[in-house]
Amino acid sequence: MWFALFRAASFFLFAQVAISVTTFTNPIKNPNGSDPFMVYDGGYYYLLTTTWTNVQITRATTVTGLRTATPKVVWTDSTSTRCCNVWAPEIHKVRYPWYLYYTAGQSADLGLQRSHVLQGGSTPWGTYSYKTTNAPDAWSIDGTVLTVSGANYFVFSSFNDAGLQSLYIAPMTNAYTLGARSLLSTPTASWETVGAPVNEGPQALYKNGAIYLTFSASYCWTSSYSLGLLKYNGGTVTSASSWTKSGPVFTSANGNYGPGHNGFFTSPDGQTTYLVYHATSNSAGACDGSRYTLIQPLYFHSDGVTPNWGVPRALSDNIPAPL
Repeated sequence: MWFALFRAASFFLFAQVAISVTTFTNPIKNPNGSDPFMVYDGGYYYLLTTTWTNVQITRATTVTGLRTATPKVVWTDSTSTRCCNVWAPEIHKVRYPWYLYYTAGQSADLGLQRSHVLQGGSTPWGTYSYKTTNAPDAWSIDGTVLTVSGANYFVFSSFNDAGLQSLYIAPMTNAYTLGARSLLSTPTASWETVGAPVNEGPQALYKNGAIYLTFSASYCWTSSYSLGLLKYNGGTVTSASSWTKSGPVFTSANGNYGPGHNGFFTSPDGQTTYLVYHATSNSAGACDGSRYTLIQPLYFHSDGVTPNWGVPRALSDNIPAPL
């Protein structure tokens, strides 16, 4: 009997330890967890979010370590045209070295937001310098890099001729030089126009040869802010007709409202895609620093290429940690 009790107690203890090692709970960053972007490189997870006044990177060897790690300020700018309202930083290894893309503008006018580029080094943790680009002098935010057949494209949010906040795409000659932009997606469906017509926060997803762009739709000060999906069907990458839109694919649930502006990263073993995104506990939605960063696995249907999005997991859920 005592042996049986000892064995049961040992199993319980082992199970408790296993849970603490292999799972975690959200959020990973709160407050100022908006517009999260993550990569895993060289044994570290790197997290970037909107911090409004500068560009910061946090790194840790585990996702839970990101909660307590000290962020590194990698860029602060006093130039009046790009000093302030710093949003949505992302790092991409565009051939070599790392480059950091972010949005910034002037202190008192959100209508002057522009996309900017910093050149880094051989790791995301290095130093960065400002790169002058030929990007159009027009309102643009949330720039990201899409790669198709070895060619890179810059995808971002801007206003079309009708004044709708839409997605645009431009071929990249190099990490900071763009070709002509083309309109890729315009918010016209009912789920894209709650509060205001919005397409923003594009992000590339690759799976077994399939190529997607996620984006955020509707106004962030509503609980209808959600993720939409563009699927590449082949053909001219910069042509809207080469893409199929669907959505919403990821919406408010379990007390997490307005899930959006997501990113993706792959577990160290290369087996699991993780979705990183922001949400708020405010049932009316939020556009401010009250949004927090969440991470959860993204699974795929039996065809191996179609995402099975699920819903935002409750903050009390034990989430499988990357292996």
